[in-house]
Amino acid sequence: MELKQIEQETQKAVNEVLAQAKLKMGDLFVIGCSTSEVGGQKIGSASSMDIAGAIYRGAYAALEPHGIYLAAQCCEHLNRAIIMERQAAEAYGYEMVNVLPQPKAGGSFATTCWENFDEPVAVEHIRAHAGLDIGGTLIGMHLREVAVPVRIEQKTIGAANILSARTRLKFIGGVRAKYQQDKL
Repeated sequence: MELKQIEQETQKAVNEVLAQAKLKMGDLFVIGCSTSEVGGQKIGSASSMDIAGAIYRGAYAALEPHGIYLAAQCCEHLNRAIIMERQAAEAYGYEMVNVLPQPKAGGSFATTCWENFDEPVAVEHIRAHAGLDIGGTLIGMHLREVAVPVRIEQKTIGAANILSARTRLKFIGGVRAKYQQDKL
């Protein structure tokens, strides 16, 4: 699998989610990523820093112009902690924890984000506004409470299946309630 193609597929997928998710500057976009799956292997078996770099570059190219924060979900060896910019963690009031991701304990993607962020920190839990699950990493625990599937044209990155979601505000009230259409 060519790295440039992985980068382009990632950028396309993130841009497709952004087109539907109605995100604004300062929102959080979580990515869970199995570089093993992208490379055609079983999750957790063939971690690749090169693939992680291509995915990071594609995601960053899509998110940065909009001022949307990237949050990287670690693998299960770090209990799916999140790597993010300190500025985002502080803005959302997330409690930071002390851990340093590695390719085999945290994952190559989280490690790559750590190495590329301006001031990386780890937190245990976030409530992201949208996200991309690359290779079955189960990002749902890091999305806001009402997640809505986003159907995009890009179905894979490399050999990995992808799923995406956005979130919306909860609906409250009864049969007489009216809702703000721009927030659906």
